[in-house]
Amino acid sequence: MTDESMRVSPLLGPGVDLDALPPTERLVARMRGIFAHRPRLAPAFTAFSSTLHREAELPPRLRELVRLRIAFHNQCRTCMSIRYQSAADDGVTEALVCQVERPDSGEDLSGAERAALHFAELFATDHLAIDDALFDELRQYFDDGQIVELSMICAHYVGSGRLMAIMRVTDELPDEARADGVVGPWAIREPIVL
Repeated sequence: MTDESMRVSPLLGPGVDLDALPPTERLVARMRGIFAHRPRLAPAFTAFSSTLHREAELPPRLRELVRLRIAFHNQCRTCMSIRYQSAADDGVTEALVCQVERPDSGEDLSGAERAALHFAELFATDHLAIDDALFDELRQYFDDGQIVELSMICAHYVGSGRLMAIMRVTDELPDEARADGVVGPWAIREPIVL
């Protein structure tokens, strides 16, 4: 196994044999190996991600849908290939993920989810287009603290997704995620569950 597709070779600890690891653990080892190039910064970066995942008050289902919509706009193949078990436990199915492709017509998406997805899409593609009308729409479903949390989640996913996209951490991903052209999370037949 080589890391030819990756733009930065991961630093792996002594005795780590990627070939001996299951694919999910190989993927995680590669991501950690990239961050290992900056050992004093990596803990803070990963701690922020872990804290958002662990301490967020917005439902895991909503956070996962937002994450996947942003992953599509980032074209982060890694992000689009991953599903979090906490989101699956909160009702995220692959049928629901398919509705993220066109959230305005997703029949199983709530009004709050549609508003959050609209906000996330603009956050990822044209953040200056987020106007007072969109904040008014968000306030139909979310209080100010929840809007701040949603904004922090979007900021994290936009930044970390773009980081992973440019690093090309794709070796362990499903074939659909490594296809040429634009890929969507709804096209991943067997996502990686973390």
